[in-house]
Amino acid sequence: MYATIESGCIGCGSCEALCPEIFRLNDDGLAEAYVNPVPSELEEKAKEAANMCPVNVIILE
Repeated sequence: MYATIESGCIGCGSCEALCPEIFRLNDDGLAEAYVNPVPSELEEKAKEAANMCPVNVIILE
């Protein structure tokens, strides 16, 4: 599974709070997926982060 962040991120930080092993806020204050592919043991946390994104810009494939 790979994680990507589409345009439209508002930088709320919920993904980083829920799954800091995969997501972080970059220097512009926007989310990025900095670990790919997502390790199998973190897939559920990544899915939870994607589901909690208020603007639905986290894509897991």
